[in-house]
Amino acid sequence: MTGATATGLSPALRGHLAMLAFSALIAGSFSLGGQMANLVSPVAFSAVRFLLAALFVGAAALATGAFRAGDGRAPWRYLLLGLCLAAYFVLMFEGLKTAPPVSTAAVFTLTPLIAAGFGWLLLRQITTPRIAAALLIGGLGAVWVIFRADWGALMRFEIGKGEVIYFWGCVAHALYTPMVRKLNRGESPTVFSFGVLVTGFVVLTLWGWGDIRATDWTNLPAIVWITLFYTAFFASAVTFVLLQYAALRLPASKVMAYTYLTPSWVILWEIGFGNPAPAPLILIGVGATILALVALIQD
Repeated sequence: MTGATATGLSPALRGHLAMLAFSALIAGSFSLGGQMANLVSPVAFSAVRFLLAALFVGAAALATGAFRAGDGRAPWRYLLLGLCLAAYFVLMFEGLKTAPPVSTAAVFTLTPLIAAGFGWLLLRQITTPRIAAALLIGGLGAVWVIFRADWGALMRFEIGKGEVIYFWGCVAHALYTPMVRKLNRGESPTVFSFGVLVTGFVVLTLWGWGDIRATDWTNLPAIVWITLFYTAFFASAVTFVLLQYAALRLPASKVMAYTYLTPSWVILWEIGFGNPAPAPLILIGVGATILALVALIQD
């Protein structure tokens, strides 16, 4: 009995639902991360985050009997993907030190355009004129938010340091999506995520051992621990599996199209934390990203 028959949902639709949940969960890491980015080393924080996430995902894989003989073959695949995600998360928290959460979320929405390019290079996935137009609309909306609806700043190309740092993290994230499909050899999303998280943890530990040892873990503010457990479980363990699941069922550009919802979710998160809503002019850019999402997910 196939999954589509058992649930009444096609594999593609289940991939879309996975990415809808992904976008909502990932948005929380921007708002929480913005509150603690200057309180702990991004490398040390990300290393512990990967460790906890690997424990969560590994326990889930064991409980469901997902591990199979041969899942560990060609471990370089996990290392390559772990490097991509390690770079993404470290650069994300580095960027959040100076960039507002909504602005960084807007930078994140540039990943579908970059992912479409990587999807063609690695998988020869073709971007149709309609999809290209949608990516362009979403990219323009993202740029409008990044420059905080300031036409003068846009003309002078006054972009913040935090946004620039995070942009390179988004490049690593965009590369990750088509690489999942190219490198997966039949492993389940849970097992594949576990391998990526373990190698990412090893890379981050070797890279940031000095920062890890220098961090006074027992005296960190509560918001750091709240963010750590949220990002490790919801924004790492759960979203990694959702992303792996969707990437095996949808083209890279459609998977990353759901990042266009991130600024909208972040705005709701920020309002929930008692912060004011963005200026109406900024919401025009957010609306453009939602329009791009609708266009991209259509067949």
